[in-house]
Amino acid sequence: MFSTDDDINAPLFYLYGMAPLPDYHGGNPWTTLHSSEVYESPWIKVRKHDVLNPSGNPGTYSVVHFKNLAIGVVVLDEEMNTWLVGQYRYPLEAYTWEIPEGGGNPGIDPLLSAQRELLEETGITAARWTKIQEMHLSNSATDEFCILFLAQDLTFGEAEPEDTEDLRVIKIPFEEAYQLVCNGTLTDSLTVTGILKVKLMMAEGKA
Repeated sequence: MFSTDDDINAPLFYLYGMAPLPDYHGGNPWTTLHSSEVYESPWIKVRKHDVLNPSGNPGTYSVVHFKNLAIGVVVLDEEMNTWLVGQYRYPLEAYTWEIPEGGGNPGIDPLLSAQRELLEETGITAARWTKIQEMHLSNSATDEFCILFLAQDLTFGEAEPEDTEDLRVIKIPFEEAYQLVCNGTLTDSLTVTGILKVKLMMAEGKA
């Protein structure tokens, strides 16, 4: 079991047992001298911080604040099929396939946001929901926080996409989606994490 600050540098194999991660609270090694807002939109805010880094040297640190939660849904029917949504991603200048996903107001129950996104993008509603993962995305530069759900016991209707979305929806066997993650075809972080987590849950008899 971890007990001293020296354990922070212990080999990684110590982490593979059931011992808890070290409870290390060394404080913030960065000193913020001045902060200013350089950009804001309805979705993000960018702040520039003049800092002293952990070595005491001056520098700058720019942080992107996301105003919404990132929400993703892995859909699974009784025949072990799942659904992927295809769309052109402007920042990547590329077309990608992903699990149903979108943004959720932090003041609203994330489950309600997940249900809304699933209905809007696919027309699917689900009677059984399981929160399967929480994670930070790109935490070296942003504070974006993500919650992933598994949706089961499905009912099908008409999709209701937003006017900014040009979507294509496909149903494929979950195992095929898993192989597309393994071979690198699917690269979206919510999609990769969600599919791998559900695959693990299946192996453990939890999905």
